[in-house]
Amino acid sequence: MYPEQLVMPMKEELTNVGFEDLRNAEQVDAAINSKGTVLVVVNSVCGCAAGAARPGVKLSLDANKRPDRITTVFAGFDTEATAQARKHFFPYPPSSPCVGLFKDGELVHFVERHHIEGRSKDLIAENLKAAYEAFC
Repeated sequence: MYPEQLVMPMKEELTNVGFEDLRNAEQVDAAINSKGTVLVVVNSVCGCAAGAARPGVKLSLDANKRPDRITTVFAGFDTEATAQARKHFFPYPPSSPCVGLFKDGELVHFVERHHIEGRSKDLIAENLKAAYEAFC
């Protein structure tokens, strides 16, 4: 498990712009199973999270349509919450970072780590904006 002093600044990159920090399985289930659209970002300490995932998801929120709720869990820190989120991502294998979009509890769009690595924040934002347009 990563130390809190390492993780908190990376968490705050998302929570400071309105992401709900999910810390346990119950919070994850309640968020995902809520009515409407919910974005779940599995945050991470890796370079692709810092260089592309976090900036890309933040940039994606500047869209005509956006999810009703924006949430995050942190891999290697919020272990219970991350494990529970990954159950909802089935059949996709566990990875971090990754991003799931749910509509009325159903996974409708997923961005895997290999779609984040080597991509720009702009490409990630455009991918998510297209999903928001289709599902939100």
